[in-house]
Amino acid sequence: MNLMQYVRILLRRGWIMVLAMLITAGAAYGLSKMQTPVYRATQRVLLQPARNDYGLTETLRILLRSYVVYLNTDQQAAAAIDRLQLDMTPGELRSHTTISSDPTQLVVQIDVDMEDGPLAARVATELGRLLVEYRTEDNRDLRREDRIDAILIDTATYGLHSPKTKINVLAGAILGLLLGGVIVFILEYLESNILRSKEDVETFLALPLLAAIPAEDSHA
Repeated sequence: MNLMQYVRILLRRGWIMVLAMLITAGAAYGLSKMQTPVYRATQRVLLQPARNDYGLTETLRILLRSYVVYLNTDQQAAAAIDRLQLDMTPGELRSHTTISSDPTQLVVQIDVDMEDGPLAARVATELGRLLVEYRTEDNRDLRREDRIDAILIDTATYGLHSPKTKINVLAGAILGLLLGGVIVFILEYLESNILRSKEDVETFLALPLLAAIPAEDSHA
């Protein structure tokens, strides 16, 4: 098939692809609006060694994982619940919380996903404070040059985590476009042996058409 044949197919059946794209994009938009919004609050805690020593810094990189384990416990979740006077169990709070570490930046990151954005920010901040307090208490038994300080980086911020309506609509539109293309391809395949014009005859026979019998005029 040459380029002009593809163009004719698009002109004849392009509406199918457009319709499929609109339907899937609209469905994605509707489903996104039906979902309950979930907000993610993020609190970052910077761990800072008291001196610029390679051995101490490498030790801190290893300890970062232990700080993640320390925070991700029912005990610390219960402490945060008690301080914030929340009506939930430690297990429920932990199910909303994701704690990770970044050894390259010496940072522990606390992500809290909840339907209440401000509450998620308060929980993330409180968990960060628990880590700061833990390091402060531990530092009391260490020499000043061996201490590791924990510092809250700004205050916890939150934003819409899901649903991502724009991304869902775009993905739905692309899916609809592909689906419409498949439908057009199938229809063209099923009708590939049906000759409607002289161009179809020339394509089928791979020969130039020299003449054609005109259709009978029923009004003559």
